[in-house]
Amino acid sequence: MNAMTDHRYSTTPAASEEDSVVHDARALIPDGVKATIVLDEQVYTLRITRAGKLILTK
Repeated sequence: MNAMTDHRYSTTPAASEEDSVVHDARALIPDGVKATIVLDEQVYTLRITRAGKLILTK
């Protein structure tokens, strides 16, 4: 690992070089199944599949 902090597995948001926020999907989905996300009063579901992929549905 280099001198920079590795934020890939952080459970808290961290700014990268591009000022984007990084979240660990498993921290967002504590039960390991799904999380509900709201954007401008629209409700979305974020799910982790058995294969370890993310699915975002409206």
